[in-house]
Amino acid sequence: MTTPTDALIHHIHQQITAAGGWLGFDRFMELALYTPGLGYYAGGLRKLGRMPEDGSDFVTAPELSPVFGQVLAAQVREALDATGTQEVWEFGAGSGALAEQVLGELGSSLRRYTIVDLSGELRARQQERLAPWGDKVAWAERLPASIEGVVVGNEVLDAMPVQLLQRTDDIWHERGVVTGQDGGFAWQDRPTDLRPPVEIEGGHDYLTEIHAQAEAFMRTLAAHLKRGAAFLIDYGFGEDEYYHPQRHMGTVMCHRAHRADDDPLADVGQKDITAHVNFTAMAVAAQDAGLHVLGYTSQARFLLNCGLLQKMELLTLVQRVPTAKLILEHEMGELFKVLAVAPGEPWTPMGFAQGDRTHRL
Repeated sequence: MTTPTDALIHHIHQQITAAGGWLGFDRFMELALYTPGLGYYAGGLRKLGRMPEDGSDFVTAPELSPVFGQVLAAQVREALDATGTQEVWEFGAGSGALAEQVLGELGSSLRRYTIVDLSGELRARQQERLAPWGDKVAWAERLPASIEGVVVGNEVLDAMPVQLLQRTDDIWHERGVVTGQDGGFAWQDRPTDLRPPVEIEGGHDYLTEIHAQAEAFMRTLAAHLKRGAAFLIDYGFGEDEYYHPQRHMGTVMCHRAHRADDDPLADVGQKDITAHVNFTAMAVAAQDAGLHVLGYTSQARFLLNCGLLQKMELLTLVQRVPTAKLILEHEMGELFKVLAVAPGEPWTPMGFAQGDRTHRL
């Protein structure tokens, strides 16, 4: 009997053949994650949770502690008031945990909470989880011409397909995927005119990513967000850190059963594939499309500015342990960053009142 995994692998091989025997990694990543009914995010795997025992592959901040969404809600409330809007738009809502937390804090003051998610399977879980809020919660198949409200996106940018660039013997190549001799997948590099946005010092071999699809997302967001603000939370770096000469192996990672590996060509469709975010590229794309950068800082500083410690004082010791991981430097606190952008006159959100790093983008 053909399994969904077998069907996905067969489908990708067909796409490789149709493309002349070689697919850029961005297209391979898109197929592995989002092929309707077969890709990792389009299938029935659990994906999000706190432990391998629950069948999940990774944990996000809202799954780790409900305090994450409760604290983020304080920033959302301020942004709604500052921009005179009454709606929240969430991109890539996962299990619906973040929506549940924000609605729990702000539900009565919101006109609508709209979710945009490519995964039909996740959408069904979200609808079940958020049923208590009735028609206050909506799902959008496509963006309207105009969005007026506060946009939130937690771990959205990292799941957008990236192109891989490999420098070998001072020659830049785009890394793609071909059919391997064993019937699986294999790497193949082709010379390219594509380059990282900055010069990489040294002559050593160097693997990295560029983020055309995520930059396009920022431009699309700018085109639709007429009034309001957007807060994007993800793991990544500014450009200087992202393309540091010592970061020569790139940032593409896979996640399965709460274990990480660096081989996206194995177990295709059965695990997540991600890349760290180049926040400088995101900010520049937003600015070039007409948005202002309101702030950029670490997740720890953002949450502390928004009142995390006051929330933690009300928790039991058992509840404090996972919540602390949101701000600890060796957990999520430093690796994860928050970028805020908005149309209209710039203003300073509470999350960036102290420790803003916009000057380091």
